[in-house]
Amino acid sequence: MQRGSDRLSVHRNDEMKHELQGLLRSGHPTRSEEWHDPEPTADDDPEIAGGPVAPGGSGASLGGVRLELARHLSRNAFPAGPRHLAGALRRAYAPDTLVDAVERLPHKEHYATVQELAQALTRPGA
Repeated sequence: MQRGSDRLSVHRNDEMKHELQGLLRSGHPTRSEEWHDPEPTADDDPEIAGGPVAPGGSGASLGGVRLELARHLSRNAFPAGPRHLAGALRRAYAPDTLVDAVERLPHKEHYATVQELAQALTRPGA
């Protein structure tokens, strides 16, 4: 007989192990109640504060755009033109609004750093 300070009885312990066995083997939730699982977002849901920053959008500061670009572009992506940078952003699964803004930049321009690219995206008329 096991003595100790177990909170649960041996029978309850066995029940809990049996309940968790499916979850541990499958690697995903096995609950039958749908209310436990989070709902996916809908098309008409309001935008979440602090979501992806879109150049030219509301709240698109130089620092925010630079941070969003730096999240998706590495240092070896520079120096490059907008076409190359847009491709690198696509490969990094950047938000479409950011990729579209980079594609609209003049094709003859070349950017050496994320800072230069962010300045080009946030200047008026870009």
